[in-house]
Amino acid sequence: MRLSRLSPILVAVAVVAAAQCLAAAVRPPAPDVVLQGPVGPPVRLSDYKGKVLLVDFWASWCVPCKTSFPALDAIYHEYQPKGLEVLAVNLDEQRRNADAFLEQHPHRMTVLFDPKGVAPEAFGVKGMPTSFLIDKAGAIRFTHTGYSGNVDVSYRRGIAQLLREQ
Repeated sequence: MRLSRLSPILVAVAVVAAAQCLAAAVRPPAPDVVLQGPVGPPVRLSDYKGKVLLVDFWASWCVPCKTSFPALDAIYHEYQPKGLEVLAVNLDEQRRNADAFLEQHPHRMTVLFDPKGVAPEAFGVKGMPTSFLIDKAGAIRFTHTGYSGNVDVSYRRGIAQLLREQ
């Protein structure tokens, strides 16, 4: 069959399929950074391969973080039984500032610390807070910089999509 005889629908399906394949091929892998928790051994991001992972960079001095932190913890509480992990990476240079913030914001999600800012540099963070939604293969699929009330809808949509993927 000649190409000119293909139906417009078949051509459109082929174009969409090719675009999806190309998009999958150029998904950037998440940097395999190593971070420290409050106690215990360091955590390597690649340890979470096979899970949907939300990595959020925050600091105690970040005004929007005061709202985003509890919202992300609520998302973690809702989606953790379905396979989501959330790593809240604190960037305060003084640990006591982070600890004071955490005392005021009870949470269940994992909090890690990066006072030297190695991880946000590896991720290319441009503002605070910034979150990266990483798929089961370890590729960055969605990025959110800043925080407003409608961001939760976007988080949930992306999380649901990635949890459905094999």
